[in-house]
Amino acid sequence: MKPPLRLAALLLLPASLSPAGEPLAYGPAYSPQEAGHHAAPATPSETAVLSETAAPSWQWPLAPRPQVLRDFDPPPKPWLSGHRGVDLGAAADGAPVTAPAAGTVSFVGVVVDRPVITVDHGDGLRSSFEPVDSSLAAGAPVAAGQVMGTVRPGHCAAAPCVHWGVRRGEDYVDPLQFVMDLRPSILLPLDR
Repeated sequence: MKPPLRLAALLLLPASLSPAGEPLAYGPAYSPQEAGHHAAPATPSETAVLSETAAPSWQWPLAPRPQVLRDFDPPPKPWLSGHRGVDLGAAADGAPVTAPAAGTVSFVGVVVDRPVITVDHGDGLRSSFEPVDSSLAAGAPVAAGQVMGTVRPGHCAAAPCVHWGVRRGEDYVDPLQFVMDLRPSILLPLDR
């Protein structure tokens, strides 16, 4: 393959991996116009998606930074099975679970057979954690980094873990986008 074709293939690879109809999250540091490319400017809705994806500002809910034991794997249709959050490895059962961002507790209780705590962070964002024992009550304010409860055993068979789900409105989104930069790497040509 000729070098220009190889470069084009590398540049288009992230676009081929992006879900259909969703813009790539280049973020504010990358501008196609500044890089010498002639692309249309982002629409306001694309800019909102880019800034949400490119600016992780939350804290990890477990310390030390946990291993992701199971990734976000949403179903193609809301009624199908899938994994609507991430499973994070905890140091031990009983480990403290902290608020990833400030908010207000909107739910504390048992869902099916697991204790759950949900925090409303505003702007339509809600985090839920399970299985987590908490003494907090609905309506309690929480600060970023504040202990909300402790990990209970039973979610992951092989290791202590907590399931963390985030919803924007009624849609589940990848919680990792709030604590990690998930933008794709873009290779640009070197000037010679």
